[in-house]
Amino acid sequence: MTSPAGPGTAARAHGGGALASSGAPPAPPVKRPRAPIAQEPSGVHQLGGSFLQIAATVGGMAVLAGKIAARVATLRVDGAEFMRNLYRMGVKSMPIVVVTALFTGAIMVIQAAPLVERFGAHGLLGWGAGFGTLREIAPLLTALMINGRVGANNTAELGTMVVTEQIDALRVLAIDPVSFLIAPRFLAMVLTLLLSVIFADALALLGAALTGDLLLGVAPAVFYNGLTSGLLDIGDVMSGLVKSVVFGVVLALSSCQYGLGVTGGAPGVGRAVNATVVASAAGIFILDYFVSFTLD
Repeated sequence: MTSPAGPGTAARAHGGGALASSGAPPAPPVKRPRAPIAQEPSGVHQLGGSFLQIAATVGGMAVLAGKIAARVATLRVDGAEFMRNLYRMGVKSMPIVVVTALFTGAIMVIQAAPLVERFGAHGLLGWGAGFGTLREIAPLLTALMINGRVGANNTAELGTMVVTEQIDALRVLAIDPVSFLIAPRFLAMVLTLLLSVIFADALALLGAALTGDLLLGVAPAVFYNGLTSGLLDIGDVMSGLVKSVVFGVVLALSSCQYGLGVTGGAPGVGRAVNATVVASAAGIFILDYFVSFTLD
């Protein structure tokens, strides 16, 4: 006797069909494409990238120099901002300039002391210390000190203004950022370095004279007589002053350019400050060679 088919029988039949169909082989897994492994750039690629970056920086500095020259030529420079920056950059840098200059003169005498004692050329001590100090050492070391203190600070200030959109706010208020911020800082930095080198020359010779008197017994009158006896002339002093102006221009353009080009927030400001100090120091040494070669 056959049992009647009911709902349960249909469900079992349907379930058996599902089990039968599930016995099919599983589909193969889908292979996801792997991300390509980044390859290290070749030496030629890195060299080309560095060259383009340097060219872009130098070009930006040239464009900025043209804008500053246009504002200065038409007297569109904020006088109050210029005086404020001259005080911050010049007057507040005097302690480090004084210490650097005094010890520079003392070191020059210490280096010359063995030869002076060996040959008894005490009268040439002033010339030996003054020649290198006035033409090379005082401008170079003063520029490096100003670079570390003033250049880095200027880049950090301008970079912070860029990140916080203060430069854009000046443009919205119809205030030219170059006339209000950049040109006064440029002029103040160049003038600061020029006056600092003049001050450093005098202090370095003072430190050299005092050291010669204490270590070698050379009277200050004998020391300064060696400076003014004809072996040194005004050209040696002017050589150092010309270098100070050139160094000031490089320092000012570099710090302003890197400050205005900051990207990436607060970390970008730190990178710009580091790049400014390195680029300015390298530019100072490179231009020192060319200026010395030209003037000599």
